[in-house]
Amino acid sequence: MTKRNTQQRRHTILNQVNEQGEVSVEALAEQLHTSEVTIRKDLASLEQSGLLLRRYGGAIALPKEIVAGSESQDSARKRAIAKAAAQLIKDHHRIIIDSGRTTAAMIPELATKRGLVVMTNAINVANRLLALENEPTLLMTGGTWDPHSESFQGQVAEQVLRSYDFDTLFIGADGIDVSRGTTTFNELIGLSQVMAEAARDVVVLVESEKIGRRIPNLELPWQQVSTLITDSNLAPELRREISAHGVQVICAEVNE
Repeated sequence: MTKRNTQQRRHTILNQVNEQGEVSVEALAEQLHTSEVTIRKDLASLEQSGLLLRRYGGAIALPKEIVAGSESQDSARKRAIAKAAAQLIKDHHRIIIDSGRTTAAMIPELATKRGLVVMTNAINVANRLLALENEPTLLMTGGTWDPHSESFQGQVAEQVLRSYDFDTLFIGADGIDVSRGTTTFNELIGLSQVMAEAARDVVVLVESEKIGRRIPNLELPWQQVSTLITDSNLAPELRREISAHGVQVICAEVNE
């Protein structure tokens, strides 16, 4: 069985479990003309990636509260920022895409990239990646589900990330302190630090309205950030202040 056939089969299984709520090993084996052993391996792999939950004789879809909002329509500003971010990615790059609506908006822009390896801790990002026809290699951190950030966090996720190295991390932020760096409401910042350490370049994606927003928890200091991508509404004085920290600032034009 080729890698492509395996990915196509698992994509079919994931679509069915999301549409029907649950699937059985026996029915899937018959439908897909393969053995029950193969289907069990598929379900085990999809569960390990955090995309479904196995149950006796089959599998069920993830609880709705985990995936809620993952398919919501992206705003024009998010799409513009995401498109600018995707232009930094070359074929065969190894990248990390952190959880968040803006980072998830990058996924459609990756459809023409070849040979990508993508690590993520977010289910909405994983689901969008699996829908791409160019079939990037998907890696997931695993770990403990954090409902606040809608992502996997914790020591398990950190240990997985430390086993790899990547070209670029794409990460969002709840706010930008122009004098310090990216900030967040979430106190779980350990994984963000490990992500930044595992990548040669760190690209922050954030809408301009969040720049200048002061939030107590510093996530990534400017010394760890290579590039900040925002929209064209960023005030020139804020752009100059951020650039003074050695950060490349890209302001994406928004087409409403």
